[in-house]
Amino acid sequence: MQQESGRRSNRDRTDATRAALIAAARALFVDKGYAATGTPEIVTAAGVTRGALYHHFADKEALFRAVVEQEAELVAADIERAAPPQASDVAAALSAGGRAYLEAMRLPGRTRLLLLDGPAVLGRAAMDEIDARHGNRTLREGLTAAMRAGALPRLPLEALTGLLGAMYDRAALAVANGAALDDHALVMEALLAGLAKQR
Repeated sequence: MQQESGRRSNRDRTDATRAALIAAARALFVDKGYAATGTPEIVTAAGVTRGALYHHFADKEALFRAVVEQEAELVAADIERAAPPQASDVAAALSAGGRAYLEAMRLPGRTRLLLLDGPAVLGRAAMDEIDARHGNRTLREGLTAAMRAGALPRLPLEALTGLLGAMYDRAALAVANGAALDDHALVMEALLAGLAKQR
């Protein structure tokens, strides 16, 4: 019993250290950018040693990737809360999911991490892989449900997901720079409605 408790405590400490590193790194990457952030300031902000950093992450880029992955996962969770995969009105769910994406991307630093520094640091292919597990996955699932329900015409799924995803990303960047979220959401909803008329 005591041994099991010890294992749990070690796991808790490990998880806490990893979470502290990711949180500290996120704040610094958002504030200063990836290139201007050094590992010494990350470990100081996290309250851990350099050894702890390198125990959990091979290097600064690996830590940055963990930050980006976590952010992408949080965005996908917000989308899924707003537009559950089993929603009965698939067209409304698509619109709600798109708006939820734009809302989620308003969190300070998120567009920088996911849309600017992410591709620059990790490369487009790596970001596409991350997005395919998170934001674009939710979009692909919504589009699949809409096509199956007859709410959208049958179109090549990957091309449709990629193009709509790129439009949502562009809208998120515009909103981050002060554009009206409602205007961008309205245009995206009109585009989806226009697609629906083609079925």
